[in-house]
Amino acid sequence: MILLFALAAGLLAGFGWARWQNIPYRAPELKHLWLVFIGFLPQLIVIYLPGTRTLLSDRLAAASLLVSQILLLAFALINRRVAGMALLICGVALNMAVMTANGGFMPVSPQTASNLVPENVLQELRPGDRIGPKDILLHPQGTRFEWLADRFLLPGWIPYQAAFSLGDVFIALGVFWLFASPPHSEKIQNRGTQIC
Repeated sequence: MILLFALAAGLLAGFGWARWQNIPYRAPELKHLWLVFIGFLPQLIVIYLPGTRTLLSDRLAAASLLVSQILLLAFALINRRVAGMALLICGVALNMAVMTANGGFMPVSPQTASNLVPENVLQELRPGDRIGPKDILLHPQGTRFEWLADRFLLPGWIPYQAAFSLGDVFIALGVFWLFASPPHSEKIQNRGTQIC
């Protein structure tokens, strides 16, 4: 969800800047964009396609999510000189670290989960159970790198609730910068590699 907000805000800022400067907006020039589509396929299968959760074992689902992260990280590293990519690299690396350390899924605490699922559903879950397509329910004391887990929530006034991690924040900032940054400025693009 925050990724969509970042993308929309970045495009708005980029178009606004281009209009203010009276120049055409140009999308960032990215190499090997196919890696993003290939990297998204495991997430599509594990997270978004109905019915696939029951077809895939937890082990296979976790491996698929990690493969997805590796491919996205490879894409970001190839394009590391593009503005915003350094932030994106940091975010993907943080998410990979916490997911790898906790069995391939993103940990979420019972307290955070109580804002996402009904109480009767939460009472039936035990630590180690999957909650949603990509998260795993873990108590903070049983979570490795707990500070990198899905522990933040969207503001209450947003009707759709979702938890997100520090890595997601870095990814969202990177996506915003990627699309908001004027591609004509080499100085701005090069500065994107000096973060993190």
